[in-house]
Amino acid sequence: MRQSSSSTTPVAATAGYAERLGLPWWAWPAGLAVAGLLAAELWMGASGVRAWLPFLLLLPAAAATLWWLGRIRVTVRDGELRVDDARLPVRFVADAVPLDAAGRREVLGVGSDPLAFVVQRPWVGGAVQVVLNDPDDPTPFWVVSTRHPVELAAALLAARDAG
Repeated sequence: MRQSSSSTTPVAATAGYAERLGLPWWAWPAGLAVAGLLAAELWMGASGVRAWLPFLLLLPAAAATLWWLGRIRVTVRDGELRVDDARLPVRFVADAVPLDAAGRREVLGVGSDPLAFVVQRPWVGGAVQVVLNDPDDPTPFWVVSTRHPVELAAALLAARDAG
């Protein structure tokens, strides 16, 4: 069994891989502070509804936005790579290449393929490039952000070989 940071869950080697691409801890106080400052700007010492309405609307909206930004889950299980609501059967995986920040920048840079499927989170340093071998799909590869690129690539290749 593999133990890792709080963003990943312990997963047995046969079950696959699971990770949530949550925001770093410091993004929450920073985002809520920005919302509070904006609400204070709108308040500007007014009385009545203008005194509490900006705080009532902006603070929950900021919390919902921060939650939404960190909602993406990456899993390998039941013969599929699942990234949010996208699903890729592992039988179509030709290769899985772990990428560090520089490798991700190169793959997603100027020479990137516009048909590639990309789920990229800037606060997550690593990624995995999943090369496809599906003749019916014009998508040449997927690029998926992950905090543990080597583990995700290994889980993908193990699931493909087991299937």
